[in-house]
Amino acid sequence: MTIEEKLTGIFRTVFDNEDIVLRPEMTANDVDGWDSLSHVNLILSVEKSFAIRFSQKELLTFKNVGDLLRSIEKKLG
Repeated sequence: MTIEEKLTGIFRTVFDNEDIVLRPEMTANDVDGWDSLSHVNLILSVEKSFAIRFSQKELLTFKNVGDLLRSIEKKLG
């Protein structure tokens, strides 16, 4: 399973929507129910699933799903 496939599964679980297809330019505006609470749940799920941690500073730099994916890839080497 690729990182993107795993991340897609996390999004589908957090937002309870099996139809989500991730795109690098996707933002919270593109996903029904992506609010501040679900964002926290998303980040916690990503950290747990990939066994990584994001700093507060990193989280503030994410503008879209592509930024999140690149950060995960960088952390996993």
